[in-house]
Amino acid sequence: MAATQPATARDLTHRETQLVVLGVLLPVFMGSLDNTILASALPTIGREFGDVHNLPWLITAYLIANTAVTPLYGKISDIHGRRITLIIAVSLYMAGSLVCALAPNMLVLILGRILHGLGGGGLTATGMVVLGDVAAPRDRGRYYGYFSLTYTTAGACGPAFGGFLAEYLHWSVIFWLNIPLGLLAIVLTLTLLRRLPRHERPHRLDFIGAALIMAAAVSFMLALNLGGVRYPWTSLPILSLFAISLVVAVGFVWRLATAPEPLIPLSILSDPIARCAIAANAFGWSSIVALNIFLPMYLQSVLGFAATTAGLSLMVLMATLNTSAGLASKIMVRAHHYKTVPMLGLGLAMAAVLVLAWRAESLNLWWIEVLLALIGLGFGATPPLASTALQNTVAIHHFGTAIGTMQFSRGLFSTILIALCGTLVLIGTTTLGSNSTSAISPITIYNADGFARVFYLAAASLAAALVCFALLEEKPLQTGHG
Repeated sequence: MAATQPATARDLTHRETQLVVLGVLLPVFMGSLDNTILASALPTIGREFGDVHNLPWLITAYLIANTAVTPLYGKISDIHGRRITLIIAVSLYMAGSLVCALAPNMLVLILGRILHGLGGGGLTATGMVVLGDVAAPRDRGRYYGYFSLTYTTAGACGPAFGGFLAEYLHWSVIFWLNIPLGLLAIVLTLTLLRRLPRHERPHRLDFIGAALIMAAAVSFMLALNLGGVRYPWTSLPILSLFAISLVVAVGFVWRLATAPEPLIPLSILSDPIARCAIAANAFGWSSIVALNIFLPMYLQSVLGFAATTAGLSLMVLMATLNTSAGLASKIMVRAHHYKTVPMLGLGLAMAAVLVLAWRAESLNLWWIEVLLALIGLGFGATPPLASTALQNTVAIHHFGTAIGTMQFSRGLFSTILIALCGTLVLIGTTTLGSNSTSAISPITIYNADGFARVFYLAAASLAAALVCFALLEEKPLQTGHG
């Protein structure tokens, strides 16, 4: 049976492959959109609930839950197939959206975002697994453009769309829209994915490992969000949270080494090509996610843009990233040294982010657009190289787990980076009307220095991705699903 499965994957015609890919683009769109759509709406939500300091948890709570369950989705797809995995993810995603839309206060909204993340963890990851099922590494570039266009368009449109809804309708509309989109995604999954090749194998689900990494991440994020704001950094609560995070993280590492089938398989982590590809993808994407979240806040709070204008200004990042990813995918499959273009691009993106940090106080709209265009052009080649290199070095029946590991690593580092960025932004801010006798809602005044620190951190993350690509071995791309 296993020996005939790769041949089954090659039996799909180009038209059939396009239909399968089309069936997962809506879940990919939904998963990417939710990473950034709340960014421009956060100030509005904070004013309505009178809670500014807990706003970062609307992002980090989603990312923590999303990150912890992503490897489980990868294994579920390897055990039970991609279709049932996608239906589970979309169903949980809609349930979380309903809780968020009806939330009467910040606590319920954060809890809804956790449920939201438990579903969102399977949307994009399963889509990328499906691409590996229908396209061999050398053919991946032929279809990767669809995913790149969908993912980056959703991520870049998120701030503008969220700002528009918050400014002209209500922030809860952001979540109500997910209900009809989720129902349509289930219909597409049940119909268009019927021809999808199947590579199921028996696996065990490591729920203990998922619980450990979630507990470690939650403790670490709590310490970062509360430290220096509600408690001194050297206070007992903050030090205790860091200690708990460290102990639980050590327990997670022990679980990886001793579990029959750990959350992140050691067979994948022991492959140097897989390690470099996973790390490069994590460092690179986390910087882009952080920029998508904090740039709208920077444009509104420091440069004085309206919410919708701040979101629309990121459209150039979407356009250039899409163009770069599409061109790089076609060049990569024809070039012997296929990592050269992504490495040069990362250098360009890193330089643009450094200029953004250096001139944070004095940039105008024209300079913002130029720098975002350079970041998009430079980064676009990174995702296709990372995912292709990973597919090129793992067996097809482990590909769901491998993609789950890649998405897990990206989500974990993005969550940590965003929490660090939130801490850096809050340093030096001024809160007006925060005393108990004030009749107005608290207003937080941000300064350019905090956002400059965020941009420097994003540049350092891009530099780490560049180092990972430099260490990546250029193994010849396979022409089949071996």
